[in-house]
Amino acid sequence: MVKILRRYAMVAILILHLACAFNKKQPQNEAEVIPVRVELMPEMKKVNVTIGNALFTSYMYADTFEKPFLFPVVAANGITVTRGFPISPQQGEGIDHPHHTGYWFNYGNVNGIDFWGNSKWLSAAERAKCGIIRLKNIDSTASLPDKGILAVNQEWVGPDGSVPITEHILFVFQGGKDYRIIDHFTTLTAQLPEVTFADTKEGAFAIRVARFLEFPSTEPKIFIDDHGKATKVPVMNNEGVNGNYLSSEGIEGAGVWGTRARWMMLYGISGGDTVSIVFMDHPSNLNYPTYWHARDYGLFSANPFGQKDFTQGKEELNFKQKNGKSVTFRHRLYIKSGKSFTKVDIEKEWKEFCEE
Repeated sequence: MVKILRRYAMVAILILHLACAFNKKQPQNEAEVIPVRVELMPEMKKVNVTIGNALFTSYMYADTFEKPFLFPVVAANGITVTRGFPISPQQGEGIDHPHHTGYWFNYGNVNGIDFWGNSKWLSAAERAKCGIIRLKNIDSTASLPDKGILAVNQEWVGPDGSVPITEHILFVFQGGKDYRIIDHFTTLTAQLPEVTFADTKEGAFAIRVARFLEFPSTEPKIFIDDHGKATKVPVMNNEGVNGNYLSSEGIEGAGVWGTRARWMMLYGISGGDTVSIVFMDHPSNLNYPTYWHARDYGLFSANPFGQKDFTQGKEELNFKQKNGKSVTFRHRLYIKSGKSFTKVDIEKEWKEFCEE
């Protein structure tokens, strides 16, 4: 009965979203409508999303990965905004944090299990403390004139085979001549007597961006992950590297890390075009406005579960769920290309997202 209700809930969300779309202002002519195609490719363990005739992104779910994720993510002007490593390494990229793959969601401490930092680069002993996320089934897809729908069910699996969390995701993909949108609605349901998302900075809704969106680095770096594993990165070629952050609260640069904001923009110039990635938090989300685990080396993450690291221990969350209880998150990734995205423009788009 519970599973049936969950399925009806997912369908209801889909119907509501489509109803909102019909109520919104329609394009002035047919040329402004760009069809979206969601194509199942089971032999390759992925789902391709194309807008017009161009690949936008793919939902990757092979069991050789530690989690499903979207990769690559391509802007309307054809520029890829995700880092290639470790899936498809590109020349000049950093090879730190191999668990940063495309656009994904997981967390670093769920009942003591690390779902965030798992990768094949860890030792067997380290991986024995990590969890994986597996696709359970593809619930539904739809290819529409102005949007694409992908609904999936996933399981968070601990190293002992237990499943503390089931996850139900609705992706809605949209695009126009100079923008792309990913709406991500995810519902987490506890499957144990109690599930705790212990407070840590290692999470949660995240994208690892291409080199041009990083900040220029002038000295070697050593990255230490939550397992204590160090990765040394030498001084890299900074040609074309010009990323910068701007938050809804007016904060710029690397200082946005650990701050709260309704939305956060990361932008840079590639091939003469400005490409802006705006990550939007929804007012209904836990711990809104979210804290941002947004780094200068290319990690761009919203963390609704963490407070302790961002407040130097002044606040702590440790979110708990009882068996059968659910929490839902709504986020939008808005990718604009061709010109700068002003704060006024972003506020307008964020308000539209909130109204939907």
